Amino acid sequence: MYKFRIPATSANLGPGFDCLGIALKLYNYYTFSKIDRGIKFDFKESISGKQIKLSHDKNLTYKVIKNTFDIDFGIEVRAKISIPIARGLGSSAAAIIAGLVGINLMMGQPLTKKEMLNKAIEIEGHPDNIIPAFQGGYNINMITDESWVNKKINIDTDLKIILVIPEFEISTKKLREVLPEKISYEDAIYNHSRTALLTSCFYEGNWDYLYTAMKDRLHQDYRAKFIPGFHKIIKSAYNEGAKGVALSGSGPTLIAFANKNCDKIGKKMVNIFNEHGIKSNYIITEPDNKGTKIY
Repeated sequence: MYKFRIPATSANLGPGFDCLGIALKLYNYYTFSKIDRGIKFDFKESISGKQIKLSHDKNLTYKVIKNTFDIDFGIEVRAKISIPIARGLGSSAAAIIAGLVGINLMMGQPLTKKEMLNKAIEIEGHPDNIIPAFQGGYNINMITDESWVNKKINIDTDLKIILVIPEFEISTKKLREVLPEKISYEDAIYNHSRTALLTSCFYEGNWDYLYTAMKDRLHQDYRAKFIPGFHKIIKSAYNEGAKGVALSGSGPTLIAFANKNCDKIGKKMVNIFNEHGIKSNYIITEPDNKGTKIY
């Protein structure tokens, strides 16, 4: 029997479209066990205990297990799921990593971490959620002609994170389709200057510039039309003392960084979602600097 946990992740973080990601203290817990034959799954929501049923064609963990090694034994996968599905918190990255880590452990760990990352990034298509889920922290990720490059920064845990999670799903594929094919030099300069500033904030642990650093012109405004009350919610969080606010990944979850008034920020954001007929809840958490942990 093999046990491990995988953290949720938030990508983009405002200006860092497809290149920035952060790991969060919100986890899926997995147990892999050998059985006589077949691959069986028992996925449950960690709080409600509600069964999560996925067909094999939608179960990324199943696909990874089947396509990584030829096995002559059966597997039972049990999981307590805290990462909401299709909410912009890295659920697909966690599912991919779960399959790779679990089957690699059961096969005696023939794959190195680098090899697992290569395969996970190939499956996911980009590294912004995969890498922080593996190794934790704030990560600068990029694809190169040969492979990929990553720089990890550990984050001071005095920074709190408020996740406001609405009760509807949006597919990443749909949200990519609304993005423009071309952007202006002005918008490119706007974003890469703020991406550099945001990285400086996390490197120094200085949150005073997060308001400026998390502004974006590449994706958020195009996706905002799918999230009722988006701009009003962002403004309300700042009014209550948030240091920085953005879409988490492609949404619809919103992520806010703060070091005080966290409950006030979360409640205000939830209330504005309610004004627009959307139920939501908020979670107060912290950055995770460890990533996937095997017990």
